[in-house]
Amino acid sequence: MTRGFRKDRRDVDPDFFRAEAAGLRWLRDGGGPMVEVIDVGDDFIELAHLTSTRPTASHARDFGMALARMHDAGAVEFGSPPAGYGGRQFIGERPLSTRTHERWGEFYADERVLPYLPPAIDAGYLEPADADATREACALLASGVFDDGDPPARLHGDLWTGNVLWTARGVVLIDPAAHGGHRETDLAMLALFGCPLLTEVIAGYQGEHPLRPGWEDRVALHQLHPLAVHAAGHGPSYGTALGRAARACVALAAR
Repeated sequence: MTRGFRKDRRDVDPDFFRAEAAGLRWLRDGGGPMVEVIDVGDDFIELAHLTSTRPTASHARDFGMALARMHDAGAVEFGSPPAGYGGRQFIGERPLSTRTHERWGEFYADERVLPYLPPAIDAGYLEPADADATREACALLASGVFDDGDPPARLHGDLWTGNVLWTARGVVLIDPAAHGGHRETDLAMLALFGCPLLTEVIAGYQGEHPLRPGWEDRVALHQLHPLAVHAAGHGPSYGTALGRAARACVALAAR
């Protein structure tokens, strides 16, 4: 019998834990190294218990390969929720849009960056100049200047280092905000929050699915979403970082 780890909360939307479970199962079906879901309800989720160990280079490379395979499993459209799931979605405790788009840039601007600017501004965490720079970057995104024709990837969607658990059997991922998006977005979030052995993770990924040339130049572009989410609730340093990333995107489009 699998040993469980249970999370209980009575103050959340009834879809909160169900969205997590649906995301974990969808990503796992796509080959992702996800934690096993044992049970879920309106106010709880029970997951397989995990014991953490030190990161290793071999596990990092294996993780990169598994992440590439999971992305390659794909999604119907950009913004698509987990297959078969029709409820609300979340990133952390904030709502996550489930509107879908055929084009990535339009989706990313309209559903993953712009919705988080008003709460960031209201909180006093996003200065007007940084908000304007972000809107300028989003206008470029929506125009299609960064679209590359890649099909929607099956994303974890909240792949900061705290959701990457290193175990004796390898990396296991938790707490997704799963949806159809661009593969580079997951990788950019790993870079933003300091994933251990990221060079080895990328090497494993490249061995399974080579990234398009220039991906390093696009890291700031794919960090707009996590930075916008954090600017909405985690302090002005994220608003400053969002403005800086947005200006880098505008400069990239001008090359």
